Amino acid sequence: MKRLIVMVTAFAFVFGVGATSWAAEKTFATQKTKDVVVTLKSETGQWKQGKNDFALEFASAKDKQPVDVGKVTLNTSMTMSGMAPMIAGATLKPDKTPGRYLGTIEFADTGARQVTVAWDGPAGKGSTKFSVPVR
Repeated sequence: MKRLIVMVTAFAFVFGVGATSWAAEKTFATQKTKDVVVTLKSETGQWKQGKNDFALEFASAKDKQPVDVGKVTLNTSMTMSGMAPMIAGATLKPDKTPGRYLGTIEFADTGARQVTVAWDGPAGKGSTKFSVPVR
């Protein structure tokens, strides 16, 4: 019985269950501020219509080392003529690595989004804005 459990576990790990943890993240947006470089990454290297999982990383602009920025928010907006802006906020939680946050965000449709990232913590207070397409 133990042998069967080990074989099933190994099969599941090799053929799919463990594969997602090995997938390389692709950078799809980077924005440099005065002291901090903000980077968005995901497995697909883009945001798409629907639910998106992503990583948000903060590094020192000087030495590229991770920076603990404390509390972080990420919000997006898309303006459309004759309509109120479409606004979406991300859910973020700190990862094990300082300066790295795991997030989810959902988009109802495609189009360019104005992204606002703000932080307040040990590295100081700051914010930045940049554009990211939703495909």
